[in-house]
Amino acid sequence: MRVLLVEDEPAAAQMLAKGLREHAYAVDVSADGDDAAFRLATTDYDAVILDVMLPHRSGLTVAREARSAGLAVPILMLTARDAIESRIAGLDSGADDYLTKPFDFGELLARLRALIRRGVRAPLPELLRVGPLELNTRARQVTREGQLLPLTTREYALLEFLARRVGQVVGRAEIAEHVWDEGYDPMSNVIDVYIQRLRRKIDAPAHESLIRTRRGEGYALSADRS
Repeated sequence: MRVLLVEDEPAAAQMLAKGLREHAYAVDVSADGDDAAFRLATTDYDAVILDVMLPHRSGLTVAREARSAGLAVPILMLTARDAIESRIAGLDSGADDYLTKPFDFGELLARLRALIRRGVRAPLPELLRVGPLELNTRARQVTREGQLLPLTTREYALLEFLARRVGQVVGRAEIAEHVWDEGYDPMSNVIDVYIQRLRRKIDAPAHESLIRTRRGEGYALSADRS
């Protein structure tokens, strides 16, 4: 899942981005409203964490303009203000949820998961099953026939992305858009490398891989043996 984090306090932005990446999110960080608006107009995000008080244009303005442009991306708004009027203003501007600073990071993760589950794409249940695999989207854990698989955060993020589109062929560009952040190098073979790593971890010996390659198109996760 690729998230846009809009926070103008460098220390807070660094801390939040680090925590989110440790939970398998790809994170782009923006420090002002103008930059956030540009990123939202040019990148397909799975969710936005948006501070209200920002340089150049406020988070309220960014959210309002995003909705006016037809963007349905889930928005979690952050603010140090705790007055009911501020919460109403945030929700009326287009935010889907509201979190007042200071907050517990665990609560932010829970709210973010909830927003993504009921977001613009197909609802994401807490448990995803693909053949012998079971993905726990809350714990970020994968088991095969009850045995826990030792996946890295990036491997898990890639597998969950494929599992959400089970049976569908997804191209490298779409994978990069949602699993990697802006540091992704389109000239590299990093996606192919991670696909091979996943295959070694999730596939059973002497069985066809659950991750199929469609030459020239991309990859698909499928338990269908036909």
